[in-house]
Amino acid sequence: MPGVDNCLREAMAIPGAIGAGIVDYTTGFPVATTGAAPNSDHHATAAGTAEVLQAANSRSLFVSAVPNDLLEDLIITTAVGYHLLRPVQTDFDSRLVLYVWLDRVHGNLAVARRLMQRLAHDLVVT
Repeated sequence: MPGVDNCLREAMAIPGAIGAGIVDYTTGFPVATTGAAPNSDHHATAAGTAEVLQAANSRSLFVSAVPNDLLEDLIITTAVGYHLLRPVQTDFDSRLVLYVWLDRVHGNLAVARRLMQRLAHDLVVT
């Protein structure tokens, strides 16, 4: 899938990127991955990504009361990194999420969020 390969290549070009993936968050299946994964396990990372996104979408605490207000991204910070999850919005099932793991010292969270927004958009267009 050229769009997926290009998306992951560009995700790894984000300053501080350690690893990236595209996950089907309804199943936890990694559609595509590149770079490193926490604990060296892309499948566990994909499953964890799916669980976090499902939890955020299903809990009334995180669901907006504003009509048509969709979850844009989730950011998990650790002492040494950032984990960014960006749902890929489509006209049909919106099952995919773009995941990027950034080194906290070399990454720029604001830049990464903007680039992931574009990558998620471009993934749908291609």
